[in-house]
Amino acid sequence: MDRREFLAKCLAASPLVLTVIGVARSEAQNEKEKSYNPQEHYYGMGVDVSKCIGCGRCAEACKTENNVPREPFYFRTWVERYVITPQGETMVSSPNGGIEGFPSPVSEKGILRTFFVPKLCNHCANPPCVQVCPVGATFITQDGVVLVDKDYCIGCRYCIQACPYGARFLHPETGTAEKCTFCYHRVVQGKAPACVEVCPTGARIFGEVGARSSPLNRFMRFNEIQVLKPNLNTEPKVYYARLDGEVR
Repeated sequence: MDRREFLAKCLAASPLVLTVIGVARSEAQNEKEKSYNPQEHYYGMGVDVSKCIGCGRCAEACKTENNVPREPFYFRTWVERYVITPQGETMVSSPNGGIEGFPSPVSEKGILRTFFVPKLCNHCANPPCVQVCPVGATFITQDGVVLVDKDYCIGCRYCIQACPYGARFLHPETGTAEKCTFCYHRVVQGKAPACVEVCPTGARIFGEVGARSSPLNRFMRFNEIQVLKPNLNTEPKVYYARLDGEVR
């Protein structure tokens, strides 16, 4: 067999080879998911506000990873900019979720300080959304992630109204509730959520709440931690460091 005949046979066989490789990878992935035990984990996320630069890469990555509609009012995660004036006035903006960055304030002379705050579902341990769902479509997994079963969701919007963090929306095509899932399909494969993976400054930290070796646990131990709306007793599992008192 000369070289030309050998290459011809290789090319003819390549679709089969690629198919076998694809099947092998798929089976390996399925095996990894099968071996995942949610009882062995309990997840949360940390946000270091001082590290967020408002680039919006997290919101963009989330839309791409989770097929979130591109319209500027559908977000699983977004970034808000807070501008504080010397008079104590607080101006909050989030144009297109921060994906395209933030325009400069009209006048920088009257600005005392400005900072960025990433927002998302807080995956509460005591979530109002779960309590109000009439069909049990919204639920908490054993590893502490709040999810929506789209096969059961009837699109009643009760959970959207009940969420005190404004972290849910009704998908315009499926008619079901949508929210951040911590990229659960990635988590069960041992991967970080897309927003965490793309953050250029390490402002987002994902991991086990209780495991001392976890990056999140270390973040919580070495920083003064705050949560959003603590007075509501929802027990959020998104933990903020250096969170300004003006954030709401």
